[in-house]
Amino acid sequence: MGNERRGKRIEDLPEWAGTMAKKYGAQNLDGYQDVFFGPLIDRRSGLRKDDLIEIMIDSRAIPKDVDPWARGMLLATTRNSVEILDEEERFRSIARDVIVEVRLVSHLRRPYIEDDELLTFEKEDIRRRSNVHEQAERQADGGSDDSHLWG
Repeated sequence: MGNERRGKRIEDLPEWAGTMAKKYGAQNLDGYQDVFFGPLIDRRSGLRKDDLIEIMIDSRAIPKDVDPWARGMLLATTRNSVEILDEEERFRSIARDVIVEVRLVSHLRRPYIEDDELLTFEKEDIRRRSNVHEQAERQADGGSDDSHLWG
């Protein structure tokens, strides 16, 4: 595993990651690398949506003949789990309690604050969630929409 670390080209990735990157539509990986050194304001690191990652699962949580590594593209993280599309294109939700290690293989997106598509998505998602919340409140009140009235 040590020699399979990420590079700046798709050809440098492990086979499973190269295949996923090509399906994703990535042309090259320039500009997506982490920056750990230099002025604080210019540093960029951490996991991002759509990253290619490897997750080591605690061997006590899986059968003995199962590979402890889950490999795939990061879809989401929650307080209790990490969700990936694995190398066989299956959705997997892995409990944080059984995760021993997470390895970043490659980023496929720019850092969050520089990613216009992701920021637009987040803004639209907030708007959608707000509308769903308002609708749920109306239904919980018996369908009345008089919460804005006083008295």
